[in-house]
Amino acid sequence: MEKLPWLQPQWPTPLPPNLGAVMSTRHGGVSTGPWASLNLGGACGDDPAHVALNRARFAAAVAARPVWLRQVHGTAVVRLTAASAGAELPPADAAWTTEAGIACSVLVADCLPVLLAARDGRAVAAAHAGWRGLAAGVLEATVAALAQGAGVAARDLQVWLGPCIGPQAFEVGADVLAGFGAQAGKVDPVQFVHRARPDGAARWLANLPELAACRLRAAGVPAAAISRAGRCTFSEPSDFFSFRRDGVTGRLAAAIWRRG
Repeated sequence: MEKLPWLQPQWPTPLPPNLGAVMSTRHGGVSTGPWASLNLGGACGDDPAHVALNRARFAAAVAARPVWLRQVHGTAVVRLTAASAGAELPPADAAWTTEAGIACSVLVADCLPVLLAARDGRAVAAAHAGWRGLAAGVLEATVAALAQGAGVAARDLQVWLGPCIGPQAFEVGADVLAGFGAQAGKVDPVQFVHRARPDGAARWLANLPELAACRLRAAGVPAAAISRAGRCTFSEPSDFFSFRRDGVTGRLAAAIWRRG
């Protein structure tokens, strides 16, 4: 693979040799201004020619065909095949495949990227988990799609939770608590921490990776099979785009694929 300044996911156990997985940083591209430099998002205001060149660099580096989803913070999961590359796909926030040479890819700029791999290497998946999709069940839907479509049980998966807005920066209101079935004064302190505001507004700090891990465990993925990047997109502007920090900004990509 051509080298780009990206993150190599650390898995609970080494991936089978037929699988590859990476997450981009903001380095290594041609975009300028608030999108500098490896912006891979096509709907955030950047020059389309710059995005196209950045995506071509990314595809060449992973030596697979990334399939870019129309993400809508929902729970739809699509199966990717050789015909998916360049095809018009329905809106979806997760994808899975058993075919070689196709990279399941998700775009993020504070939301949580989630990569899933069968322990035997037969299938892979990627999910985009902002709080709305996470609360609605996008990870459960992805685990179910792998079980139904590829015959991979949840207990036979391992999962990487990539960089996202961290629990020290992700301030939310009561609507987010309600989305996860929680109430003020009755929250899991690992998932939500109350934050006092001078104006008296009810606010909490939300832990997206822990919320995701809780959902995955409930879906049958062993706790020991879930690893976390432990990095915050909001607080590391030199490496990551962050929508909440900057407003107008680029998008990072996390991808996983089968080589054969």
